[in-house]
Amino acid sequence: METKISTVAEAHERDPVLPRRCDVQTEDGPDVTAQALVPLDDIDIEDKSPAEWAYDRLVIYIQEFEAQLDNQHEVAMGFAGSDAGVLQIEGMGFFDPDILTFHGMDEDGVPTQLIQHVSQLSVILRAMPKSGTQEAPKRIGFRLARRPDTA
Repeated sequence: METKISTVAEAHERDPVLPRRCDVQTEDGPDVTAQALVPLDDIDIEDKSPAEWAYDRLVIYIQEFEAQLDNQHEVAMGFAGSDAGVLQIEGMGFFDPDILTFHGMDEDGVPTQLIQHVSQLSVILRAMPKSGTQEAPKRIGFRLARRPDTA
């Protein structure tokens, strides 16, 4: 019989309780509305990891930023300290205890994902012209604030 040695990370990834993971997409992504959704205000503060805390605060910043945009622009994220360009945010998530994820399209329409440790978090929110084919701009802040209950 072969013995498999697991790393701590692999053991945690198989744990049915930890780590918690949350991934919310815009309306073009997977349908999160079919799952049990929990408003941010209903989540117990004491149970939040550094990743979840960062996620919650970024949602607030995105909502406030979107409130200032006209109907011709959508929220996008610039890569601080890099010349990687801009990511039109289509989803955001976290993986406890300390990873944040951002996904969407770059300026050329190429699917892009950023995976970042909370200690390295540096986000630039930018206004990006909406796609010419859609009538209304996407607003993701309200969808990010209602996320699947992963507890």
